[in-house]
Amino acid sequence: MQDPNERAGAALATAVAGASPAGRPSTGELELEDRQALRRVAGLSTELADITEVEYRQLRLERVVLVGVWTEGTVTEAENSLVELAALAGTAGSTILAGLIQRRGRPDPATYVGRGKVGEVREVVVTTGADTVICDGELSPSQLRNLEQEVKVKVIDRTALILDIFAQHARSREGKAQVELAQLQYLVPRLRGWGEALSRQAGGRAGGSTGGVGLRGPGETKLETDRRRIRTRIARLKREIAGMRTTRDVQRASRRRRSVPSVAIAGYTNAGKSSLLNRLTGAGVLVEDALFATLDPTTRQARTAEGRGYTLSDTVGFVRHLPHELVEAFRSTLEEVADADLLLHVVDASHPDPAGQVRAVREVLAEIGAEQVPELLVVNKTDAADEETLLSLKRDWPDAVFVSAHSGAGIDELRAAVEAGLPCPEVVIDAVVPYHRGDLVARVHERGQVHKVGHTEAGTRVVARVDAALAAALTPYRSTGTGG
Repeated sequence: MQDPNERAGAALATAVAGASPAGRPSTGELELEDRQALRRVAGLSTELADITEVEYRQLRLERVVLVGVWTEGTVTEAENSLVELAALAGTAGSTILAGLIQRRGRPDPATYVGRGKVGEVREVVVTTGADTVICDGELSPSQLRNLEQEVKVKVIDRTALILDIFAQHARSREGKAQVELAQLQYLVPRLRGWGEALSRQAGGRAGGSTGGVGLRGPGETKLETDRRRIRTRIARLKREIAGMRTTRDVQRASRRRRSVPSVAIAGYTNAGKSSLLNRLTGAGVLVEDALFATLDPTTRQARTAEGRGYTLSDTVGFVRHLPHELVEAFRSTLEEVADADLLLHVVDASHPDPAGQVRAVREVLAEIGAEQVPELLVVNKTDAADEETLLSLKRDWPDAVFVSAHSGAGIDELRAAVEAGLPCPEVVIDAVVPYHRGDLVARVHERGQVHKVGHTEAGTRVVARVDAALAAALTPYRSTGTGG
């Protein structure tokens, strides 16, 4: 597996539309350089942190063994899932030592893998010198505890791993708050005391009806104190995020009043969404060959060939079994997708299972109420896929647009498809605008679909489709006999 630092260096070298004419680094390049400078160093201690010392359990992943349970589908699909888990672990800064898959009808309710398999996992951990086991699924609190007791090292599930990656990559105040909220919501049911010192006795005085021999203690236990503190923090974070959501709603409402169409770029993580935004708008946002490189949404202005303006928004990537806590915490951000006029669903043509990516993304879109948004499927990274794969995908998705954000192939076709997919203004107007009202003509070009422009003695004649507000402003200048 390629070293994460090498991958990042290659991504930086090939970043699209990044540098300025004077050779100054773009915002994305600076952010990537900063992220690499703070990247985790392999070989550090990964002992558990006591929950009484930190507000949430911080993960320090090092040398890991991956474990998956194959319950349905083909063996290839099961192996692809574990490969994706390895990519997630690599993004978090881990060294992958081994991967194990067990075929079962369903995960063991006590230890995730079967009782016999637990011993094999323990042997692999001892042989390889691993300090962490990562399971390809979300484990219950009892499964985590039981498996940890059996293998004698820290056990992490897929959800905790994804949350850890999000915590590393969040940069904005809103993104950090959303990730912390998701982490705390995940942690609350999994709180448990470590060590004999934690008291779990009930409070009450000697001889009291609620006390008794072996049941008297100091009252509220450390575990209860931790749970109360975390719930207080969750309530505070929800209030903060609600305030940030109000700001985002005001921005969206402003765009609606100005009738600016919005296009959201969504898709599987590492499908090339940020590269596509850079190619279409020259945004210069961070581009990295890593999972969940983009957490904070980026919105840029774009224009059609006729000059009509619209917005393009890059959003957080999705993944198979995206943790529910993250979907809830990032709901205000994901509403950018649900409120869009057009969705660019980006798919990685070089991925072993592009169809699986599409299914996973559409599941999340349905969860956030975005399944009704018009969708344009964009198959990216065509330069990295073989011809046979591309022919197969073109048969499966005949209406998709095939592009390469890296080389620029197919970008013109994509721009044309986006323009065709934007919503049409509802009013058709034929007006002769006086020359001193050139601002109205400019607004028609910016917000409407212009069919014809001509010049007369009285002014500029324009035939176009415009929104109702602009049509009202043009009404005094309408040509005789035209309709709306």
